[in-house]
Amino acid sequence: MTAGTSSEAEASSSHRQQDPTPSSICVRKRSFPGPSTTDTDTGAQTTAFTEATPTAGRMDVSKTVNSSSGGSSMHSWTSSTPHMRVTPAHFGRTPQRDLTSTLTSSSTSASHAASVIVALVEGRGLARGEIGMASINIKCPELVLSQFADTGTYTKVITKLYNLSPMEILMPDTASVKGQGTKLYNLITENFPAVTFTAIMRKYFNEKKGLEYIQQLCVPEFNTVLMEVQTKYYCLASASALLKYIEFVQKSIYAPKSLRVVFTGSEHTAMIDAVSASNLELVVNHRDHRSPHTLFGVLNHTKTPGGQRRLRANILEPMVDVTTINSRLDTIQVELLQNEELFFGLKNAISHFLDVDELLSALIQIPKQETVPVTEAKIAQIIQLKHILELVPSLKTILQQSKTALLRAYCTSIEDSRFNTILDHIKSLINDDTSYVKSSLSMRTQKCYAVRPNISEFLDISRRAYTEVVDDIAGLVAQLEEKYSLPLRMSFSSARGFFIQMKLDAGALPGGNLPEDLLVSKQKNSYTFTTVDLMKLNDRCEEALKDIFHMSYIVVSRLLSEVQEQIHCLFKLSDVVSMLDMLLSLSQTCTFSDYVRPEFTDTLAIQQGRHPILERISAKQPISNNSYISEGSNFVIITGPNMSGKSTYLKQVALCQIMAQIGCFVPAEYASVRIADQIFTRIGVDDDFETNSSTFMVEMKEISYIIHNASDKSLIIIDELGRGTSPEEGIGICHSICEFLIGLKAFTLFATHFLELCQLQTIYHNVENQHMQVQHLRTGDGRAERVVYTYQLSQGQSEERLYGIKAAEMTNLPREIIEEAKTVALKISQRLWAKHYSDPCTQKQRADHRLATRLVQAARNSRLDNESLRHYLKQLKAQYLSELRNITESAETGE
Repeated sequence: MTAGTSSEAEASSSHRQQDPTPSSICVRKRSFPGPSTTDTDTGAQTTAFTEATPTAGRMDVSKTVNSSSGGSSMHSWTSSTPHMRVTPAHFGRTPQRDLTSTLTSSSTSASHAASVIVALVEGRGLARGEIGMASINIKCPELVLSQFADTGTYTKVITKLYNLSPMEILMPDTASVKGQGTKLYNLITENFPAVTFTAIMRKYFNEKKGLEYIQQLCVPEFNTVLMEVQTKYYCLASASALLKYIEFVQKSIYAPKSLRVVFTGSEHTAMIDAVSASNLELVVNHRDHRSPHTLFGVLNHTKTPGGQRRLRANILEPMVDVTTINSRLDTIQVELLQNEELFFGLKNAISHFLDVDELLSALIQIPKQETVPVTEAKIAQIIQLKHILELVPSLKTILQQSKTALLRAYCTSIEDSRFNTILDHIKSLINDDTSYVKSSLSMRTQKCYAVRPNISEFLDISRRAYTEVVDDIAGLVAQLEEKYSLPLRMSFSSARGFFIQMKLDAGALPGGNLPEDLLVSKQKNSYTFTTVDLMKLNDRCEEALKDIFHMSYIVVSRLLSEVQEQIHCLFKLSDVVSMLDMLLSLSQTCTFSDYVRPEFTDTLAIQQGRHPILERISAKQPISNNSYISEGSNFVIITGPNMSGKSTYLKQVALCQIMAQIGCFVPAEYASVRIADQIFTRIGVDDDFETNSSTFMVEMKEISYIIHNASDKSLIIIDELGRGTSPEEGIGICHSICEFLIGLKAFTLFATHFLELCQLQTIYHNVENQHMQVQHLRTGDGRAERVVYTYQLSQGQSEERLYGIKAAEMTNLPREIIEEAKTVALKISQRLWAKHYSDPCTQKQRADHRLATRLVQAARNSRLDNESLRHYLKQLKAQYLSELRNITESAETGE
């Protein structure tokens, strides 16, 4: 799923959020008790598309695959346990190994499995490092292609895979030979050990075949992608292997001209690497992977799976196009927050939509064999499609009230005559009163009587037979109830069929015993029964259903072909529903607290900003802080004791940046941000035992990645670098890294416990020192101080020294040890602090630089009226003159 839509004029294509499913294509039906009988299906039921015979006139490449497989068992393709998969001989073999995950899947729902399959291939020889990738979510009819150059660390590949959260990765067998895997293969298996890997013979990564697939399968309205990918040989090769593999495993083929094919580039979205996404807890909480205490959890109030996927994709890959972002913000501010009727009308309308993407994916799958589950599923899909299309007019009516360009564009998108055309075709064959229901038995009845009478004589006969059997079952239950004087009732489940149920009440049993001719099983609160006669009636019922579904499928198969020809309008509907759902979710988030619309300038300025996740989970209001970074002061060093709030503040800035770039209001009184093309974080870590890396080695790997990939437009967050080695080495390395980053125009927040780094402010004019304030309170006996954390950010460096010793004072360590520690520590630090304060000339240069920076920012971004601007300039002048006086006085007194 793309992060934006064509209606927004967003050319980018953020990856789909994975709403996981089993590895077979399925229609998911939620079942609840019906009004007339007890329906014991309370969970989700899936009907898989399996088995098939070739369909005439359809592209069928899996016959070729099967013919060369040598009769390989299909079980080797479909194991659901995470492991290294052994594939049939013609695709190559890979050793099995059981693994457990260390890089957690970024799925937003722990109760589901992932549903994305990815194929990737790397160039060889001089093309090494060029990566081609193709992915498809089996619940969404969209093939996503990408090709890019990566570094030796393959961070872009890892990031894309993290965002996709695949259930399976396909690679050439030449890259995954046992004991001789390529560097790329080894890195991926290390980072995604819970994902199934499948080795496929290199010859199936065929770019010519891939281009043919796309030409045959791509919906005509999306065929401009052909121009983009004609020379992208590696992504075409990946597409070839992926589509052939899916057709073989899923036992179904895609209808011609039915897939949306998109080529994704990185120029329209900001890149957040997998480590940074994990550090910031964007979609997965560190402590509990099922916890909603993430940025996604804060923002997610969606009503549809498509909206959930869209939101997740945007969080992991925020937009960089200001026009697109502002169009979303306009919609939220002008329409959704101001017009309650529009907001609640859209919220109610969207909540009735099913998963349009999942339905589309099922509709375009052509089974190769007509089995009972296949026929039943296809009838259900027509009913679901009818349900969705009947919702379009009401959604269109609500959108016609809108005024903003984005909502008007969505309204135009669904003013498509093809919706009525498809619905008319459906209603010509399907009963008007046929509707989608959640109850398993009720839905079964809907499917049985979906097709209008008098269309098929054999179908009408089968229905009468089915009705008679159901009546016989009801009569049998009534007879047993009367015979044994028991409160029996007829119940149904999709797994058992019809059965008898009675509440668990021993007082109702004659003599406390049950009749011997009832086959009994006991549940928590009830008895369930069946009898030999009831089992026979269930068999007759199933036979009648087979005939009904078979005859109905013959009728609806014509409908399916007509729908596939008009499929493009349904893609547009899917985009509109998911985008509206996401915008409504972002709007609802704004109502829970005081959020403000962000502006986009060349400065990051946040007034009284708050941590969005902490604000949601905290019992009391978290401390707010100001943030200011500009081109003239783009490197901020933050000092303060441990637990003073440095890490929380750093994450707060990054999260507010991401929220702004997805088109969401931010938790602050005022917010101005500069668009970031990449967001990097380096936050404290422990040893990595899996790769045998020390804390310091992990730090250096992460900082090396930042140095090699950061640009002038990046946002860099670094926390406590250098703690994994000796203080002398840590200071030296941090100093060198800081000097390199200071030379960039990237916005950098650098939290450190090395106070010596604060001297960089005396050398570089674009360095600012800030610190987290603390207070000191004496204990009752006056012997020790108690540190009170205010979590307030202030200008200047921290004056807190020896805070570790102060913490030790609160323990039972002997006083002489504490005093000796203070003496030694002060002697060691005295030399390091000797040159801390700069000379008057340097201080004046910094004052000049600070004034010049403020004047440039005012000239570029000020929206003040003349009187307010005049007042602001007078304040700058007074502040500058005051600084000069202080510098002169300090020089004269020698302080």
